[in-house]
Amino acid sequence: MGQLKGNNLIDLGWPEGPLIGLGLQAARALVTEGYDPAGALALTDEVRQDAAAFISHPQLSELAQAWLQHNQLPDPRQVDTLRQEPLPYRVWGKEMVESGAITQINNAARLPIARAAALMPDAHVGYGLPIGGVLAVENAVIPYGVGVDIACRMRLSVMPVSTHLLDQKRQLFEKALLSETRFGAGVGWERGRQAEHPVMDNLAWVQLPILREMKSTAWSQLGTSGGGNHFVEWGSLTLEKDAADLGLKKGRYLALLSHSGSRGLGARVADLYTKIAMAQRAKLDSQVKHLAWLDLDTEDGQAYWLAMELAGQYASANHFVIHERVLAAAGLEPIAVVENHHNYAWRETLADGTEVIVHRKGATPAGKGVLGVIPGSMGDPGYVVRGLGNAEAINSAAHGAGRKMSRAEAFNKLNSDQMARYLGQHNITLLGGSLDESPQAYKAIKTVMAAQMDLVEVVAEFMPRIVRMAQDGKPRRGRKGKR
Repeated sequence: MGQLKGNNLIDLGWPEGPLIGLGLQAARALVTEGYDPAGALALTDEVRQDAAAFISHPQLSELAQAWLQHNQLPDPRQVDTLRQEPLPYRVWGKEMVESGAITQINNAARLPIARAAALMPDAHVGYGLPIGGVLAVENAVIPYGVGVDIACRMRLSVMPVSTHLLDQKRQLFEKALLSETRFGAGVGWERGRQAEHPVMDNLAWVQLPILREMKSTAWSQLGTSGGGNHFVEWGSLTLEKDAADLGLKKGRYLALLSHSGSRGLGARVADLYTKIAMAQRAKLDSQVKHLAWLDLDTEDGQAYWLAMELAGQYASANHFVIHERVLAAAGLEPIAVVENHHNYAWRETLADGTEVIVHRKGATPAGKGVLGVIPGSMGDPGYVVRGLGNAEAINSAAHGAGRKMSRAEAFNKLNSDQMARYLGQHNITLLGGSLDESPQAYKAIKTVMAAQMDLVEVVAEFMPRIVRMAQDGKPRRGRKGKR
């Protein structure tokens, strides 16, 4: 084959128009990368047949997005025009929620697919949906409504031993955290220490190109934690009364609490399918471009849902491995476990009977009787809660204290001495961590909890004592905040 020409693509069934020019440009770029002309033409034509598989390809991404837009058929049930006014919704703790988060939930509630919305008291600005935002939509899923860290999760293990052990054997508990956890973006277990878990045998890994591509990385990162506000920590759990659904009597227990998600797997899936959704909804108002959605009766919508569910199972397995390893190193076994996702989408039914997809981006499921964990900061208590099933909140609650300072603002306004004093006053040992995660950068967790008394009831209070986090940004390591 000689020089590539437009007729080569037309002969393969390409429509005349802009796609021919983009296709030629892409094919010629492949030739410069070392492909022979026939191979470059064949690979370029694969984009026409399966554009979604090439959305992140370095030479073919632009062409793939163009094909996705070309193939998008209008749906008579939906248009991309926003409602003039948002659906009615309620904000919990509005006095402590920044205006940008209100603007974001307003815009989300104007989507044509939206059926209900709510905003939790820990809310602050995010991409697309605000953190703390809850949005129910019909027959669609919004990748950025779920978030980048798909199925970010809490897990609490409770041990039948006294919290006095934390002082008596502090070195043992610190060593268990340092030796049996790994933290930071891109970090995984070294060769020979990768975990075994049935989640890695899930058939979903071979059903999508992105999952096949990510399986090796996911395996190395199984049993690890990310950066930012992810943590693994020892602490004391106090129950003021018996909790039959936990199988625990009133009292104080040693406990292990972790916060982590689906690691690189979730980030790659979110990036890929957000690009696909945005390409398909190219005419969507720029105010809500990050809320572009995928219809669930399309191949792309089903593919994202498959990947999201796998990420959810992977996140759960991730916590299982973390707890199994840390507890084994400390010679302990749990008598009770509580765990829950946030950053996920669920199939649910609203009070009026409408079947919807509920996105909880930084919000905890709080259906009636459902147990969950709402953490504070590295220096403040967290809570085991039982949902009250509030329909106005779409059966949701806050997922934490929520930031009151951005990370950049925390670095500018706070200093290491302030963080050290706070941790020292609360008798907390910090292993890793950094200034942007300082307790002063967060809202007061007790104020957040007081604002949602109609959403959850408190079952137990968890107070951290030894906290392990990533050394991100400007690191601060310290025993009781000092080192």
